[in-house]
Amino acid sequence: MGFEYLTNVPLQQAQKEYLDMLIERGFGPVSERIPVRESFGRVTACPVYAAICAPHYAASAMDGIAVTAADTFGATETTAVTLLPEQYTVLDTGDPIPEGRDAVIMVEDLVKHEDGTITIHSAAAPWQHIRQIGEDVCAGEMILPSYTEVTPSAIGAMIAGGVLEVEVIRKPVVGIIPTGDEIVPPCADPKPGDILEFNSSIFSAMVRQWGAEAVTYPIVPDVFEDIKAMVARAAGECDLVILNAGSSAGREDFSVQVIRELGEVLYHGIAMKPGKPAILGCMGSTPVLGVPGYPVSGIIVIEELLKPLIEYWLKSSAAPRQYARATLTRPVVSGLKYQEFVRVRMGYVGSKLMASPLSRGSGVVSSFMKADGMLVVPQGTEGYESGSEVEVQLLSRLEKLQNTLVVIGSHDPLLDELGDMMHRENRNVYMSSSHVGSMGGIMAIRRGEAHAAGCHLLDTETGEYNRSFIRKYFPAGGVKLIRCVGRQQGLMVAPGNPLGIRDFSDISRENIRYVNRQKGSGTRILTDYLCGKYDVAPDFVYGYDREELTHTSVAAQIASGSADAGMGIYSAAKLYDLDFIPICVEEYDLIIPDYAWETPMVRQMIATLQSDAFREKILSMGGYTIDRPGEIIPVD
Repeated sequence: MGFEYLTNVPLQQAQKEYLDMLIERGFGPVSERIPVRESFGRVTACPVYAAICAPHYAASAMDGIAVTAADTFGATETTAVTLLPEQYTVLDTGDPIPEGRDAVIMVEDLVKHEDGTITIHSAAAPWQHIRQIGEDVCAGEMILPSYTEVTPSAIGAMIAGGVLEVEVIRKPVVGIIPTGDEIVPPCADPKPGDILEFNSSIFSAMVRQWGAEAVTYPIVPDVFEDIKAMVARAAGECDLVILNAGSSAGREDFSVQVIRELGEVLYHGIAMKPGKPAILGCMGSTPVLGVPGYPVSGIIVIEELLKPLIEYWLKSSAAPRQYARATLTRPVVSGLKYQEFVRVRMGYVGSKLMASPLSRGSGVVSSFMKADGMLVVPQGTEGYESGSEVEVQLLSRLEKLQNTLVVIGSHDPLLDELGDMMHRENRNVYMSSSHVGSMGGIMAIRRGEAHAAGCHLLDTETGEYNRSFIRKYFPAGGVKLIRCVGRQQGLMVAPGNPLGIRDFSDISRENIRYVNRQKGSGTRILTDYLCGKYDVAPDFVYGYDREELTHTSVAAQIASGSADAGMGIYSAAKLYDLDFIPICVEEYDLIIPDYAWETPMVRQMIATLQSDAFREKILSMGGYTIDRPGEIIPVD
């Protein structure tokens, strides 16, 4: 097939044609002989036959005496038979049966006498309690067929059958080549512009999980000849090669040219998102897979295009993917050109499994860590509306999802601490929190999509927090407002406050770059209120429309120097060593619907909120006050 630049081949077609091409060129497993004792988890390359019988002698199956069965005939409960010492042989389990003996009587069925005679009250049947030669396996019998994973019991069967070495499929070696001028080895203090190279660590763990070995080569700068030399070396030393980064069409994206010069390119560009710039190439029978540099893209490409090759090599059957029907808490918009993979957090609310889409950025590797499921949007589909029922591939156990506290609403770092403490106190309870702002949390509770919502909404007319919003959006009741914490809100600024910001009105100064929270969040509502109070026109604030989803992300922008100020909580400023200009103390509370009140997860959350350990932890974070957490707040 001729080379095509940036194709858009459907994923399933690419998977099949890539494997077919490689098989045609000789790609496939190689065997090796290893000691049986080291073979656990390996896959047999051919049938394994017993070399000897197991057992290879007639063996006693019990502790007792070996006898000639005919000597015991006539023994009953009422008519005892006495055996002379020369008529029996004492033995233990596993002892060989002496010549001329053909039965074993258990020690529990014997009456011993001082003169050495033994009385029995039941006749022995010929060959009772004797393990016959070959009872387990006979010499020449097949112990394991080809392409079978070696289990602990299989190791025992092989050794019992006299097999001390076994021919298994050698683990394929996957060579991983990281490239890029900006890539640096992992370190604690990277300089601006340095990108820590962690993709190879992710990929290594993935291929080891699938049964392969991984070799990571040194980082190669964006120099064509250097990359070419490293790919040639890796292809000579490994069974499969991952060339990481440089798969797009940028100025220094050399991967496709390198693979073409050294071998063949089947496709450059797959109709999948993330991961569309993937390159499917080879050098002879050695696959060379060009993988995008963004970690999420790389993970998807490795999962969908490399894993099938490893499974083919190891002759292993892919574990069937588990799916469940779930309800989306937010819309998912997708392009028609690609099959898109969307990570979601999940949890049961009542009998409904809820799925909240996570960040879809190709560089947001933490979204994979947090994901409970993967929503695959087919090519040609524009996406799904909020509330749609969709099929999701499960990445977490259903048991975990059934014991997950689903929190949707305002962000606060204390939720992470609360979830951690809940899980430490009860390992069967988990928390899944999605940060959509206080109003988003209220709407999620109204739709029955969450067990709890963080909320800190200021009523600008009365100055009270949360209560008026409960009355407005839940006029018939059905929810409880739970006291959580008071928290300090203010302006986060660079250490030392180099621009001399004194109060909120200073954000409108010409030299100030502001970073805001998203519309609908409690902090954004507070910020809009403060603009009116301090006579600040948002249109004249540089960056007022620049929105971040969490307090910590606002703090990170200021700490990085891309913004000068932003509203947030003290604990986020402290986390990033920023200066903090206090403005107000607000109430951060939890809304819990009645339908979730008696669930074990909510009960555990309330107990944790009221614990001394929670109080100590939150106060140590700074910027919080605690007064009767877990108490129900009257709203009328």
